[in-house]
Amino acid sequence: MYSLLIKQFFRSKTVWLAFGIVMILGILSIGTGKQFITQKQEAIAKTIEEQEEHIKRQAQLHENDIGLLLYYLKFSFINTVQPLSAISIGQSDLNTHIQNVKILNLEGQKYDTDLVNPMRLQVGNLDLSFLIIFLFPLVIIALNFNVLSEEIERGTWKIVTIQGILPFKFLIMKLGIRLLFICLVLGGLFLLSKFVLDIPLNAKFLDIIIISYLYIMFWFSLCFFVILLRKSSNTNAIILLASWLLLVVFLPVLVNNYIINKYPVDEVFTMTIKQRDAYHKRWDTDKKETMDKFYKHYPQFKKYKLKAEGFSWLWYYAMQQMGDDESQHEKENMYRKIKNRELLSQQIARFFPPLQVQLSMNAIAKTDLTHHIDFLNETTNFHEKIRLQFYPRIFENQKASAVNWKTYKPEFFKSNYDFRLLKSAFPLILITVILILLGVLFKKW
Repeated sequence: MYSLLIKQFFRSKTVWLAFGIVMILGILSIGTGKQFITQKQEAIAKTIEEQEEHIKRQAQLHENDIGLLLYYLKFSFINTVQPLSAISIGQSDLNTHIQNVKILNLEGQKYDTDLVNPMRLQVGNLDLSFLIIFLFPLVIIALNFNVLSEEIERGTWKIVTIQGILPFKFLIMKLGIRLLFICLVLGGLFLLSKFVLDIPLNAKFLDIIIISYLYIMFWFSLCFFVILLRKSSNTNAIILLASWLLLVVFLPVLVNNYIINKYPVDEVFTMTIKQRDAYHKRWDTDKKETMDKFYKHYPQFKKYKLKAEGFSWLWYYAMQQMGDDESQHEKENMYRKIKNRELLSQQIARFFPPLQVQLSMNAIAKTDLTHHIDFLNETTNFHEKIRLQFYPRIFENQKASAVNWKTYKPEFFKSNYDFRLLKSAFPLILITVILILLGVLFKKW
C-alpha cells in the first residue's frame, strides 16, 4: 500500500512543480544570504585596514596638537555578523553593524548608517526564513487540500473502505508521505545552506532547524483539521488559503500597526534636536556654566582649569559632552519604548505561529532589534572608555607621539546567546497538538 501511494504521489505534476519552485527559490535565498554575509565581512575587513591607515595618517598630520587630532580620529566598534544571519537577515540589512565614532558627542553619530536602495529595503530580502515562513505553507496547502476530498469526489473512497483499510489509517499514510517529502526538501535546503554559508553545526543552527520543522508540523496539523471537516476540495482550498492570508499577511501588518501606535517613539526627533542644540548653544553661553556641568559629570577632571582667554580644548570637549548629557532622558525613553515594542510583539506572537517563528529566527541569528539596541548601548560604553583614555592627554596637551597608536584596533561587540527554545516552541507545539486533537474529535466518516 505504501509503495502504491508513493508512486501515485510522485506521478502528480503538482508535486514536481512544487519541488522545482521550492528548490529554485531555495537556492536563490541561500545565494542572497551568501551575498549579504560576504558584503558584511568585506566591510569589516576593510574597516580594520582603514582604521590603521586613518590613525597613522592623522597622527602624522597633527602630531603637535592632540586635541585637534582627536577631533578627526574615528574608532571602530563592530557587531560581528554571524553566518546564521544569512538564513534570517531580519533588520540587519537596515541597521549598521559598524560604528565609527569620534570622542565628540555620540548621539549624533550612532544612527549613521550605510546608503541602501530604499526600494530594496521596501521589498525585503529573499532569505531562507522568508521561504520557510511564506512559501512552504503554500506548498503544504497545495499538496494536502484535496487528499481526502479528491478521493470522495472521484468515487474511489468507497473502494478504499470496502477493502478493509481503516479510513483514518489510509489518510494518515497519505499525509505522512507528504510530510516526509516536505521534511526532506527542507532538510536538503538546510544541508545546502550549512556548506554554502559555512554555518557551524551548533546549538543555534539546531534551534533554527527545530523551529522550522515545528512550523511545518503546524501547517500540516491545520491541513489535517480542515481535511477532516469533509468539505469539498474548493472549500478546503479557500479555507486554507484564507488562513494563510490571515496568519502570514494580514495579522503581522495589524500587529505592527497596533504596536507602533501603542508605543510611538516621538523621542527620536526630540533627542536629535536636543543633542544638537545642547552643543551649538554653548558657543553663545557662559563658559563657566558649561564647565560646571562638565565637572559635575566628571569630578576627576576638576584639577584641569579653564584658561581665562583664548580657545581651550577643555572647554570644547566639555561643550561636546553637553550634547549627550542633555539628550540622555530622551535616549532612555526611546530605548525603553523600543524594548517594550519587542516585548509586546513577542507576547502577541505566541498566538500566531508565523510571527513566532520569524521573531525566533531573528533572535537566534541576532538580527532582531533588541540585539541592535544592545549593540548601541555597548557602543556608548566603548565611546566612554575611549573618552576617558584621551581626555587627560588632551587637557594636559600631550604630544601625539606619546601615544602608542598601534594598540588602537577595532573592537568587537560580544553578546550572550540567551534564546530559550522550549519557551519559544511551546506555544507552537501547543497549537499544533490542539489542531490535531480537534481534527480527531470532530472527524466525520
